[in-house]
Amino acid sequence: MGIKSIKYVEFYVGNATQAAFYYHNAFGFEPVAIADLKTGDRERTSIIVRQNDVNLVLTSALSPDNPIAEFVKQHGDSVRDVALTVDDAQAAFEQSVKHGAIPLRSPTRHEHNGTSVVTATVGAYGDLVHTFIQQDQELTDWVLPGYQKLDMQANGHATGLAAIDHVALCVEATQLGQLVNFYERAFGFQVLHQEGVVTQQSAMNSEVVQNQDGKIKFSLMEPRPNHHTSQIQEYLTFHRGPGVQHIALLCHDIVDTVRALRTNGVGFLRTPHTYYDALENRLGKIEEDQQALRDLGILVDRDQSGLLFQIFTMPLYARPTAFMEIIERKGSHGFGSGNIKALFEAVELEQAARGTLTTAKAQSAS
Repeated sequence: MGIKSIKYVEFYVGNATQAAFYYHNAFGFEPVAIADLKTGDRERTSIIVRQNDVNLVLTSALSPDNPIAEFVKQHGDSVRDVALTVDDAQAAFEQSVKHGAIPLRSPTRHEHNGTSVVTATVGAYGDLVHTFIQQDQELTDWVLPGYQKLDMQANGHATGLAAIDHVALCVEATQLGQLVNFYERAFGFQVLHQEGVVTQQSAMNSEVVQNQDGKIKFSLMEPRPNHHTSQIQEYLTFHRGPGVQHIALLCHDIVDTVRALRTNGVGFLRTPHTYYDALENRLGKIEEDQQALRDLGILVDRDQSGLLFQIFTMPLYARPTAFMEIIERKGSHGFGSGNIKALFEAVELEQAARGTLTTAKAQSAS
């Protein structure tokens, strides 16, 4: 299908202006373009923020009966669109719809300043959509059609976030196989990795699918029934349905990046200190500064190709739903299998503090 990369991730939010301020000051993204009343848009305000190859679009409604507002009412601030660059938007649209995607916006060509972009949108699972983007020219300062570039004197500082490593989606129990099958049929993705996790409190199943050259990876997860309320079930409860749980952002020096993010006020999950006591026994010799890893709460895993460093932010919004993963790869192609149990246990500490770590039996009874 010629699906090549993730072009942007769009969040529907209550206030795009405040969201842009947050991502600028907390994560180091620069506002680069806007669509609003001044540009002729009567329905929404959308702001594109960028850091290296990561583009986020932050969109809010201008009226309470707008579908954007209805989405935020249902899900809170959340990902609506994971946009994908393609060789041929018409072909990608037709193929995905033929194999189960919902047609939402037919291919449309946009001409601006001598450049041409074709876009089309399909529905995926729940309220998540994918926009196909065909660029006839490689644009170094690319913005969406209908947007006006921003030239801001901003005081924020980049934090070293370089690209999107993967996007994680949560679905209800027993729906994982259906979602994997959908991405295989409608997008031509293939299964890369499978994982099952069980702790004393909760459990989940997951599979990772990717496009042909591995530049797009979706981690798909479901809670296992008859367990305590895992982080997956907590997400589904507060998000009121399936959706994007987190975005993994690549960096080149995770210690520097996490230090910068912490300085900016970004909160991260706590990692028990006992995790680091057994680190070299589990992984062998590690050249990195283990005290820095311990102080910052960075997790480490090793596969046959190398090392993986990762850490997870606290929820970005009032609801305990979406968060970010910060990740550095030193050869590793994995997803931190050795850390997933440690992650779950760290999340469970936060769930206990929120009062949402209940048994499945108690949840169904309520």
